[in-house]
Amino acid sequence: MLHAPRHFVYLDAVARAGSIRKAADKLHVASTALNRKILEIESEIGTPLFERLPRGVRLTAAGEVLLTAVRRTLADLRAAESQIEQLRGLVRGTVRVGCAESVATDLMPATIAHYQQTHPGVQFQVLAGVTAQLVQALLADDVDLVLVHDPQPSESLRVVTAVPQPLCAMLRPDHPLADRASLRLADCQDHTVALGDRSFGSRRLIDAVTARSRLTLQVALEASSVQTLKEFTRATGAISFQFQIGTLREARLGELRSIPLSDPAFSQSQLVLATREGRVLPIAGLSFLETLVGRLALLPD
Repeated sequence: MLHAPRHFVYLDAVARAGSIRKAADKLHVASTALNRKILEIESEIGTPLFERLPRGVRLTAAGEVLLTAVRRTLADLRAAESQIEQLRGLVRGTVRVGCAESVATDLMPATIAHYQQTHPGVQFQVLAGVTAQLVQALLADDVDLVLVHDPQPSESLRVVTAVPQPLCAMLRPDHPLADRASLRLADCQDHTVALGDRSFGSRRLIDAVTARSRLTLQVALEASSVQTLKEFTRATGAISFQFQIGTLREARLGELRSIPLSDPAFSQSQLVLATREGRVLPIAGLSFLETLVGRLALLPD
């Protein structure tokens, strides 16, 4: 619990009671001690704050000015305490999150579930999509925060945190390349691959490398869904590509292997948590933002 400065409490109590004795009784202090404290404050201020009357006290003009500031401060402290109480578990509201599909099926639902264990009154709306679409939603205030791959730098974005996200090849455990510690994109050209469509940031990176290196990939499938690509890899053995965050669940369960691509162009990507510059988030949004920052800090390097 926040404790207001004692002299603020004393001044407010005396002004409300109109009597040092009555205020002392309410505060459970000796009236002589309270009177001495008021005199000390008046001495420090350099002017009387209370007019002494036969049956009590009354604020002077200087006292009125000071009490206005004191009561505003006390109100601010009570508001801060209320907000802290909400952050400790009493928070209510709806948090609208825009996230890349790579985090929509594992990291984001797991983080929300963990958060709601201590904040059951908070509801969530999750919009999954590609970076450009999600940033547009953020700038229109259709979502409160976004977790996306490699957004274009903008003065309208406030980056909260960013973590490196290498692009990985996803393979079935029985694939001939599955035992490799790392791969280059050139290693994949003799094998069937599945690619995201051209709205994917990963696809644009792959296209740039293939054009620069004059590689030709054997593309068996293009899809607009990360989950479709993963299922196709499971079903056919074709190599698909995903940022590391989107491979953790399958790799953890042993369903697919996740192997980082060592081409320099694939090691510069970042997963970025951002809000709109100048936007004041509701308490629920701020609270969840802190939880998400903590979860991102635990991701593997």
